[in-house]
Amino acid sequence: MKILRDGAQFMVVGLLQLAVDSAIYIALTRLGVAPPLANPCGRIVGAGLGFWLNGKVTFLHRTQPQLHLRFARYALLWLMLTIVSTVAMTAVAQQAGLTRSWWIKPLIEALLGAISFLLSRHWVYQR
Repeated sequence: MKILRDGAQFMVVGLLQLAVDSAIYIALTRLGVAPPLANPCGRIVGAGLGFWLNGKVTFLHRTQPQLHLRFARYALLWLMLTIVSTVAMTAVAQQAGLTRSWWIKPLIEALLGAISFLLSRHWVYQR
């Protein structure tokens, strides 16, 4: 089934994104950058990597809309998920502490990744 292949490839790309995103978030917050700024910074770098890899690997077999349309959809999806992620990370850091937010970030991002897969497969990389 194509959805299983797409899902497996999306997961590999997502794990790489998650590692990059989390590393940047942790490094920036350790340097004193507040979570509401550090979280989007990590997500921006991860998003660029994910957009490129998913377009070149995961969803390459799909009929592709023009790059600017695909990127506009990706940017909108990324923005919405980044708002959710940033609100969640800020709340966790304030309530449970910064160190715990480092451990919880991958869980939050994994949940958002599942949502991102479905929307990417059926909307971002599709006509």
